[in-house]
Amino acid sequence: MAEEVLSFVLDQLSTFLREEGRLLGGLRQEVQFIRDELGHMRAFLREAEEKEEDAQPRLQEWIKQVREAAYDTEDILDEFVARFARHRTTGFYGSVRRIFSSIKNLRARHRVASEIQSIKSRINSISEGHQRYQSEYGISAQASSSLSAVNNTTWRYSRDDALLVEEAKLVGIDQPKKHLISQLLRGDDYQLKVVSVVGMGGLGKTTLVKRVHEDPEVRKHFPVRAWVTVSQTCDFQYLLKDLIRQLHKEGKKPVPQSIESSNTTELKEIIKDFLQQAGRYAIVFDDVWDVEFWNTIKFALPESSHGNRVLLTTRRADVASASCIESRRFVYRMKPLSVKDSRTLFYNKIFNGGNCPGHLMDVAKGILDKCEGLPLAILAISGLLASKDVNRIDEWEMVRRSLGGELEGTGKLDRVKKILSLSYSDLPWHLKICLLYTSIYPEDYKIGCLRLVNLWIAERFVEWREGMSIEDVAWGYFIELVSRSLIQVTGVFYEGSPDTCRIHDLLREVILLKSREQNMVTTTTGQSMMWPSDKVRRLIVHSSSSNNTQHLQQMQNYCFDHLRSFVRIGSTNPLLYKMLLYDVLRSSKLLKVLDLRGQKKQKEIPNEIFKMFHLKHLDLYGTGVERVPKAIGKLQHLEYLNLGKTGVRELPMEILKLQKLRFLEVYQQVDSSDDNYGFHGFKAPSNMGGLLALEILSYIDASSGSIIIKEVGKLTQLRELRITKLRREDGKELCSSLANLTRLRELSIASIGKGDDHEIIDLNHHPPSLSSSSFLQSLRMLILRGRLEKMPQWVARLRGLVRIDLNWSRLRGEEDPLESLQHLPNLHHINFCGSYQGEGLCFKAGGFLKLKSMHLKRMEGLRWMRVEEGALPRLQKLFLQQLPLLEELPLGIQHLSNLQRLSLYETSSHLREKVLENQEEESEDYRGIAHIPEVLIGYYTDDRKWRERRLWEEEKKKKT
Repeated sequence: MAEEVLSFVLDQLSTFLREEGRLLGGLRQEVQFIRDELGHMRAFLREAEEKEEDAQPRLQEWIKQVREAAYDTEDILDEFVARFARHRTTGFYGSVRRIFSSIKNLRARHRVASEIQSIKSRINSISEGHQRYQSEYGISAQASSSLSAVNNTTWRYSRDDALLVEEAKLVGIDQPKKHLISQLLRGDDYQLKVVSVVGMGGLGKTTLVKRVHEDPEVRKHFPVRAWVTVSQTCDFQYLLKDLIRQLHKEGKKPVPQSIESSNTTELKEIIKDFLQQAGRYAIVFDDVWDVEFWNTIKFALPESSHGNRVLLTTRRADVASASCIESRRFVYRMKPLSVKDSRTLFYNKIFNGGNCPGHLMDVAKGILDKCEGLPLAILAISGLLASKDVNRIDEWEMVRRSLGGELEGTGKLDRVKKILSLSYSDLPWHLKICLLYTSIYPEDYKIGCLRLVNLWIAERFVEWREGMSIEDVAWGYFIELVSRSLIQVTGVFYEGSPDTCRIHDLLREVILLKSREQNMVTTTTGQSMMWPSDKVRRLIVHSSSSNNTQHLQQMQNYCFDHLRSFVRIGSTNPLLYKMLLYDVLRSSKLLKVLDLRGQKKQKEIPNEIFKMFHLKHLDLYGTGVERVPKAIGKLQHLEYLNLGKTGVRELPMEILKLQKLRFLEVYQQVDSSDDNYGFHGFKAPSNMGGLLALEILSYIDASSGSIIIKEVGKLTQLRELRITKLRREDGKELCSSLANLTRLRELSIASIGKGDDHEIIDLNHHPPSLSSSSFLQSLRMLILRGRLEKMPQWVARLRGLVRIDLNWSRLRGEEDPLESLQHLPNLHHINFCGSYQGEGLCFKAGGFLKLKSMHLKRMEGLRWMRVEEGALPRLQKLFLQQLPLLEELPLGIQHLSNLQRLSLYETSSHLREKVLENQEEESEDYRGIAHIPEVLIGYYTDDRKWRERRLWEEEKKKKT
């Protein structure tokens, strides 16, 4: 699979010739020749690789040679730039340095010239093979009509909600769900019962059980619940600790500190003791691969007489049967979708729920027949077809013909892999390489979307596009991969933007295979290693508790001279991490990506890092680093610097030398237990406005005065800005600076102080040079943390605002914050914490037409709330927390017909008791909230223990 590597390197060569070509001198023509020859081979590769698996070893070896020549060319040129582009100083000392460098580097220049000539000779030889294989295999150099030639694909059927489409949307799930729920809730069965769901990969076992586990009726019946993903290579001790953390979180109890030093037997005893006291529980063990796992875990699960339940998913029938032997056996065997449900799923994905055009009916039936009712296969192939022109039956026929050849095998798992491979092959090269990069994550890893996107950018996988920020382009790639069902979104931030995602197990296997073929990623845990070549280009360290010295010594034999990326994922073995980091920093001169995220024992930034001329991405989030040395200024290619949740509170003046810096994040939480108290920022140099490339800046300390506020106004590329310790007298200056930030999407401002002691934020100013209708009109999220005398007038005109947080605003009764917000057309989320001192809030008819979530917290003076009919028509979640004087439910709450969840946390004991009383008496107040599926009442008891009740539990007991 060399075509995407070749495309990537060609793109880099073009950029190099454009930006650094003058350094080459007489070598420029040689590099131009190499680029042109590789370009001639690219179209041939597109078809050659489709035949690679069945090809003779000669063709396979030729493809490998092309790939390695492309990689080596990139290495040589990067090394060249690192050596010759460093010294661009002026003046007398600059002249002396240039002369010295010229003498010193004369041999180096000859060596580089020799290496480029060597590459040229290799390319000539490879080119001869290219011409020979063209005639031998009958492949045209202009073979751009193949399935992989979709670089200019138009997303004809893209939809706004593509990011939120999950496997839970699968058809044909309702009846199996009801069946499983009836087994879980059957009232005549009070012993521990294991319900196993078995079926091949891709049938939707996890999806079905997730729907059952999250069903409101199941949630009410089982107050203690947990979900454990087992997987093929699970760390059993880590799994037990994770289960303990989940159970204690559900029970609102502190996690025992002893679990970190406990052995397996002790951990199982902790689980058993907790569950014996907890009452009814339902625990899911997802993706169990062997009988031994169940034989080990079952001793941690007390039988009791509460009717406890375990749900287990597995691909193996023997595991399903073994887990049920000692309990009342119930094994549910997943079946493929029916023809009708398969067709519905297929059409929903491609035609957005509409009908299939008549001229495509036959070819669609042929494709569905090959999918054999496997939901994953149907989603993958329909994602591929969604990008095709429905008027071009030949494109659909091409897919059907290709599937026919791919599905000749007998194993169903192999067939799904073939379909996923076809879906992968249909991607343009830039999406292929981004998808392959997800192989850095271990199985069942919850991938942070923002981290993934920023790594794509750092690895130079993302192409720059006119009029778009590089991050917007990268998110566009992500959305395309989601819409093709190749990445699954598992969690969302505000406005449905993706927060976490995952890769399906079967697809991950395909990705791993192709990644190894390309020598793209090398992963190690200290126990196992996947070294596809002695030339390690991207080294990924996964979590492991192993201290296998044999493996560690073996890794010392590998060369990191060609390394481009070093990324740490999860909690790693300290000895392994220390040894690898030492070797990487000692020998990796071409490193572009260094991600040490979460390594708390990393107390300082190693000096070797500042010698890495090409470094673009430095992630130290969650490390123990407390100081940034002045040498940071040497990293002139650095674009991403993350010092979030570190001890850094000040940046040196040398940070201003980083003219390519796009992302800068430095902060600490004020209170680690509560985000509402905000963050400590960093003190920036007085002329911070010189970093003109900055797009994301968090959190800048403004306590030094108006100078730094003025500098912020020069950063016109900013899309996210977070400011701490703003003084009242600097509010007007800040508004003036904000007027320049026409691309700003997220804005967070905190004044000096903490909680009720915050100073006033004075933002009620409007720059005279700007019309009120254009001020901050790109803003999507606004967070104000500090006292407000009145709501800034411009907030009511933010038509694009989706989320607003007001913390510690302490607005007086006559300054009702709802007045200025109720008619914002796109507002979805409101979070108020200590924001209002009035006695009541009224939601008027016709107000907040799109609001979905509202959280009201710590408003000590609030006594009443009223919802008029026609207000908040789309509200789904209402959280009322720490409102001690609120003694009645919101008047008119029955009008909130779409409300799915009402949480009453730490409200007055009178309100809590009245709600519980009314439930039992079925009074008027009770009927007002009877339509809400989930009502939670949480409170601290006299001994400060947390309790949580689901309102309908008692009613459920009566009915059963």
